[in-house]
Amino acid sequence: MTKQIITLSDNAAQRIKEIMSNAEKDSLGVRVGVKSGGCAGMSYVMEYTKEANPNDEVVEDKGVKVFIDSAAVMYLLGTEMDFKKEKFSSQFVFNNPN
Repeated sequence: MTKQIITLSDNAAQRIKEIMSNAEKDSLGVRVGVKSGGCAGMSYVMEYTKEANPNDEVVEDKGVKVFIDSAAVMYLLGTEMDFKKEKFSSQFVFNNPN
């Protein structure tokens, strides 16, 4: 069995379920990608996806689908996606050992 590119915490999976319940009916899941910017030169981006790209990696975990943009795979290997809720903010957090 191969290791998933990313794993989802229970909080992240629950938040994705909440987001998807408000998404347009034809949305399949969320897509995670990377773009230039952020402290390490890259930042993570998330968006709804209505269709799977042929090169996407699909992670199904805890009842949700996360599509990984092919350009982001090498940056996300071994990452845990979490969702943190604090007093004044809430956000997805990527715990990347790399």
